[in-house]
Amino acid sequence: MNSAPTTRVPRPEDLSTLSLQLGRPVRDVVEIPARCRCGNPLAAATAPRLSSGIPFPTTFYLTHPTLTAAVSRVEAAGVMAEMSQRLQHDDALAAAHTRAHHNYLAERERIRELAGLAAVDEIAGVSAGGMPDRVKCLHALTGHALAVGPGVNVLGDETLQRISDEWTPQMCTCESAWDHTAEVPSQDLSRHVRRLQNKEAS
Repeated sequence: MNSAPTTRVPRPEDLSTLSLQLGRPVRDVVEIPARCRCGNPLAAATAPRLSSGIPFPTTFYLTHPTLTAAVSRVEAAGVMAEMSQRLQHDDALAAAHTRAHHNYLAERERIRELAGLAAVDEIAGVSAGGMPDRVKCLHALTGHALAVGPGVNVLGDETLQRISDEWTPQMCTCESAWDHTAEVPSQDLSRHVRRLQNKEAS
C-alpha cells in the first residue's frame, strides 16, 4: 500500500495506479487533485487538450472504482433528472450550480497553464457534468467536488453524501477495489479511441 502523499504532482506509480483503476492507459494527467487516505488517487485532472490534439473539457473525473461504481448507482436511480428539475425551481441551487460552473472553468485554466498549453478555444465556456443549467454526469460533478473541496460544487457534495454508506474520506477500500497485481494496461481500448480508429479506417 502506498504512503499517503499530499502532493498533487502525479508520480509514476500514480499513473500506473490510474491505468489499473480505469482499465486503460491513462493520458495527459496534470494533477492528482484528490487522494484516498492511503495515498492512492481518487480522481484525475487532465489537460484540456490531449497530446493527440483533441480538446478535452472534462478536467476532473473520478478514477477510483469504489467511487465510480457508487456514483453510477446514484445515476441509475434517476437522481440526475431529479437534480435538473430542482435547478429549475430552486434559485439558490441554480445560482450555486452556476458558481460551480465558473469555478470549473477557472480550475481548467489553471490546469491548462500548469500544462503549458495555449488556449483551447474549442471548449471556451464549456465546463462539464451539465453545468450550468442541468445535470448530466454525476461523476464529473463529484470529481470536481473532491478536487476543490466542500462548498463549491454543491451537487457534487450532495452526491458524496448519497454514497456515504459505500465511501467516505475516512474509508480506504483500495485493497479490494482493483487488481493490484495485474499488468498495467498499455493499449487504449476505450470507446472514444475505437471511434477515432474506425473513423480513420473508413
